[in-house]
This record gives sequence, C-alpha cells and structure tokens, in this order.
Amino acid sequence: MKGEITFGILLFVLVQSVTGCPEECLCNITLKEVNCTDNGLRDVPKDVPSDTETLYLQNNHIQAILNTAFADMAQLQILDLSNNMIERLPSDAFNRLSNLQNLNLANNSIHSMDNRTLHPIQSLKKLDLSFNNLTSLPEGLFKNLRNLTWLAVHQNQLQQIDRSILDSLSNLQVLLLQQNHWLCDCKVNGLKLWLERFLYKGGQIDEILCAEPEDLRSQDLMKIPHEMYRLCSSAKNKSSRANTQTISDHRSSPAHNTLPVEEDGDDNSDCAPKPKPQPVNLRYAIATVIITGIICGIVCLMMLAAAIYGCGYAAIMAKYHRELKKVECLGESTKEKEPLGKSPP
Repeated sequence: MKGEITFGILLFVLVQSVTGCPEECLCNITLKEVNCTDNGLRDVPKDVPSDTETLYLQNNHIQAILNTAFADMAQLQILDLSNNMIERLPSDAFNRLSNLQNLNLANNSIHSMDNRTLHPIQSLKKLDLSFNNLTSLPEGLFKNLRNLTWLAVHQNQLQQIDRSILDSLSNLQVLLLQQNHWLCDCKVNGLKLWLERFLYKGGQIDEILCAEPEDLRSQDLMKIPHEMYRLCSSAKNKSSRANTQTISDHRSSPAHNTLPVEEDGDDNSDCAPKPKPQPVNLRYAIATVIITGIICGIVCLMMLAAAIYGCGYAAIMAKYHRELKKVECLGESTKEKEPLGKSPP
C-alpha cells in the first residue's frame, strides 16, 4: 500500500515536471486546465503551460499584474483572478489574450482602469468587475468588446456612467449595476434612456437604487420620471450664489488684491445653470413663431393695400364707364331729334 502511494506521488511529480506545471498549482493535461486556487500566491506563477485554456488564480494575495504575466498564454479562454488584492491593471496586461472569453476580476481593490486595458480581448464574452473600488469607467473602455454578452459592475463606487461607454456593447444581454453610489441628477438621464432602450431590446438589468440626492434616495432609477432630473441646475444655482457671495465678500476685504479668486471650472458642464433656463428647442420655437407672425402681418398688410387699391380702381372705372355711357346715350338722342328731309340752304 505504501509502495502504491509512493508510486502515485512520484508519478504526479513526474507529470508536473514533464508538463512544466508550477509547483503551487494542479494541472489537468486533458482539460488544459491549471488550478492555483488558495495557495497564498503574491504573483501570477511562471511556467504555466503555453497551451493552457483555463487558469484559476482566485483566493490568493496577488497585488499587481505584470505586463508579461500572460505573455505566453495565447490559448487562454478562462481567467479567474477573483478574491485577490489587485489595485490596478497595466494597459498591456492582456495584450496576448486574443482568445480570452471569460475574465473574472471580482472582489479585488481595483479603483481605476486604463481605457486601453481591455482592447486586445476582442473575443471576450463575460466580464466581472464587481466588488471593487471603481469610481468611474473611462470613455472607450469597452470599445472593442462587441462580443460581450454579460457585464457586472455592481458593488463598486460608481456614481454615473456615460451612455457613450455602453454604446459599443451591441450584443450585451445582461448588465448588473446595483449597489453603487448612484447620483440621480440631470447627468444620469442619458444612462436611463440607454437602459430603457436596452430593456426594450430584451436585455436584463438588476435594480438600480439612487443614493443621492436625498429626496430620491432608495428609489429605483428606472421608475423615476425624466422630469425629475432637473436637480443639477438648482444645486448649481445654489453653488453659484454661494460663490458669488464669497467673491463679493472677498472683494470687500482689504486684502483682496493679495488672494487670487478661482473661477468655477464647471461652468460649461451639461448641468450648468442658465438665467431663466428654457429648453433650446422651445427658444427656437418661440423665435420661429415671432418671425412667422411678422412675415404674415406684412403679407396681410400688402394684401389689404392691394384690395383697397383694387376696389378704388374698380369704383373709378365703373364711374368712368357710367359717364361714358351717358354721353353716348345723349349723343344718340340728339341725332334722333333732327328733322328728316330738310335740305340745307
């Protein structure tokens, strides 16, 4: 019995050495699978077989991903890096993984991502970024992920997502967004419109609850009418009034010449307040109505003038013809009264 156990251990070690399997991992040659789970790893192990299709690295202590970590794993299709301590990903971390279909980065400490990081993984179908510290998603992050069908970004610190970031995900079927710090002001309206279209096409989402402002807290984003998203302007107006008061107080101070006054850099934001704000299309409509009214008034005056002139001319011509007819009738009457047969002297 002891001999069989010893033989088994020797056979396992021999297989490991022949296939080049890392010491901390278990390798399945048939499935082309490498399992390095729960081994206290601080880095991605080296010497992973180049034909590996599935690599499990979850439940370790990996803090950083080197740009050469997966350089020799071009056949990789499934990569699980969940439950680690990763804080950032280099822009070229996945450059060689053109066949990767499933990437799990859940439950790490990722707080930001370079917008080029995912560009090489054009075959990716499932991406899990949940349970991280992401505060925003950079524009163009999903630019080349047209095959992505499942995306999870729940349990992060996201406040807003620009709808343009999601536009490239033409084959997306499931989008998980809950448990973020959603700011339901006027800027979230674009995301709401995108989600409504996504649901209309048969997509699936989870519940999205607002965290701010306070009067919309815990309300479902998709159930709040579009008219409610006018809160940026009012908040901005308060901020503008506060800034104006501060500047006024500052200028009245004796030392105002020695302290620079910083201008608000958000004046050009989408939610910047306008004096007596009106929708642009409404202003255009009002201007169009005014111009149309002026033109119609001028045309009506010209038509009235033409009508008066026509009526006056017709009256004069009628009077002229009546007088002419009277003269003709008077001439004929005179001729009839002349004696007949009287020869001239």
